[in-house]
Amino acid sequence: MSMRTMNIGMIGYKFMGRAHSNGWLQSQRFFDTEIAPVLKAVCGRHEEPLKEFADRWGWEETISDWRALIARDDIDIIDVAAPQYLHYDIALAAAKAGKHIFMEKPLALSVEQAQEMVDVIGDRPIVHYLNHNYRRCPAVRLAKRLIDEGRIGRIYHWRGAYLQEWAADPEYPLTWQMKKTKAGSGPHGDLNSHSIDLARYLVGEIAQVSAMMTRFIAERPLPDAQASAFSRNAGITTGTGKVTVEDASFMTVMFENGALGSFDATRFATGRKNAHTFEIYGSRGALIFDLERMNELQYYCNDDHEGEKGFRTIMATEPVHEYASAWWPPGHIIGYEHTFVHAAADFLQAIAEKTEIRPNFFDGLQEMIILEAGIKSAAEGRTIIID
Repeated sequence: MSMRTMNIGMIGYKFMGRAHSNGWLQSQRFFDTEIAPVLKAVCGRHEEPLKEFADRWGWEETISDWRALIARDDIDIIDVAAPQYLHYDIALAAAKAGKHIFMEKPLALSVEQAQEMVDVIGDRPIVHYLNHNYRRCPAVRLAKRLIDEGRIGRIYHWRGAYLQEWAADPEYPLTWQMKKTKAGSGPHGDLNSHSIDLARYLVGEIAQVSAMMTRFIAERPLPDAQASAFSRNAGITTGTGKVTVEDASFMTVMFENGALGSFDATRFATGRKNAHTFEIYGSRGALIFDLERMNELQYYCNDDHEGEKGFRTIMATEPVHEYASAWWPPGHIIGYEHTFVHAAADFLQAIAEKTEIRPNFFDGLQEMIILEAGIKSAAEGRTIIID
């Protein structure tokens, strides 16, 4: 019996477009999902690089109008790899058209947008997913299991940090990530959104926030049309423009369970390429995760014998760890791109089984409430209670 197929229409084709394409392609090679994805059409504004992208990754067609893509009867899944300012319009159109939605984070530019996106989805029989891919690291899944089993006891502290350096050069051009109208916020939304998702997943809901934010560089050279974050040869045109988002954010929180947390996000951490870490401290033990060593989890157990206590390194590569059995023999590590494969496989299986996948748009709304509360706290200099 032939496997059921579903056609994907993807909007966006740069960094996330590559990661998503690889995820769809590899999902069928390593996981036994009941649905096979078909890379049907990819959408973008620049014809020549879009065509090159489609040829490289095996997309059957290219299209320049995302509204026309969504309207097509032969498209089952809309993959949104486009910037945040497009998420709202695309999600509303896709939901109304009855398409399943696989979307990059953060969900929207504001709580108001996010709430409407959730309302429009309502009870429609569609699967919607917000791609916080780090939930799908085997080591993070191990952390979740240890917490759920009570192995670290009552949680007292969460310390999250997401540090990058790519904006520290004052000559780096004014890409869309530095414009409030396009990105909503700077690293607070871009990077802290990942940390908030993991904190909600591992520790619990957040009850109150207090934040401070700053902008180190007020103006930057204007970019050419092809410039994007992480580009090593981003073009620059004449003139400068104003940076309208923060360059760094620091937020402290109290969780509903009484734990205290901190979130540190910046694009000015010189020497840090993509340092995403968390530390969780509890009454019986502690956990430490570092994305740059993503196959490992550091675990401290108070129940160890005196004189033998210390953080142990657990390699989450054995078949007993979630997702690991689909890949290589123990000790043969996986990487960043594999988290997108896991997300694609889980998404396809959720459609097949008519179940939900997490995080989804409801999680995205809660995340936007926390992010927006942080922005309000920084602007008003006071603690914000999460309603």
